[in-house]
Amino acid sequence: MRASFRWLVIVAVSAWLLAALGLVAARFINPPTTAVQMQRRLQAWIHHRRYRKQFRFIPLSQISPNLQHAVIAAEDARFYQHHGFDWHQIRIDAGEDMDGGRLRGASTLDQQLVKNLFFGTGRSFFRKGAEFTLVPVAEIVLGKRRILELYLNLVEWGPGIYGADAACRYYDKTPARSIDRQEAARLAAILPAPLRWHPQRMNRYSEIILTRMRQMGW
Repeated sequence: MRASFRWLVIVAVSAWLLAALGLVAARFINPPTTAVQMQRRLQAWIHHRRYRKQFRFIPLSQISPNLQHAVIAAEDARFYQHHGFDWHQIRIDAGEDMDGGRLRGASTLDQQLVKNLFFGTGRSFFRKGAEFTLVPVAEIVLGKRRILELYLNLVEWGPGIYGADAACRYYDKTPARSIDRQEAARLAAILPAPLRWHPQRMNRYSEIILTRMRQMGW
């Protein structure tokens, strides 16, 4: 039993070190795939579904500020203020949950990026624990600009659609650098459930995102 536990610890530590090294590599190298992308391909194979991946990594300078701002306003309004975890939003959400309100979720772009890269969409205490320790590594090694660039290029935006450029071309027939504010807000609106929601049916939430953008000075 003791030997098994020792090997389990060794495997867990080794996996963590590989993930940390992966974050260091991501500072300089654009990841060719992610855990989410591999998960979706495997799911398609298991269920005998057609799978076509649309993915092209582009520099942040080629992604319209409209989309950058819309995603931050929608997913992580305090992105430039926190250091990986938005403790302010976590306290608010915890209070609402205790009062019986719906927990909105305070997952930052940093947390979502780490989950996307290494853990897929599954939930477990192990995943949350590993994510908790890897997020500070991402903050230190990558910095805000690179985190935003990686997130926008790797996030799932629909069935087989990954990254800002693929999403803009698929939904709005335009490259990511040319997306306007309305289109950007609708794209940001589907990020919580990209396999179920479509931008053209997200007008109500997209208006909320546009309001947040104006409040944030964008």
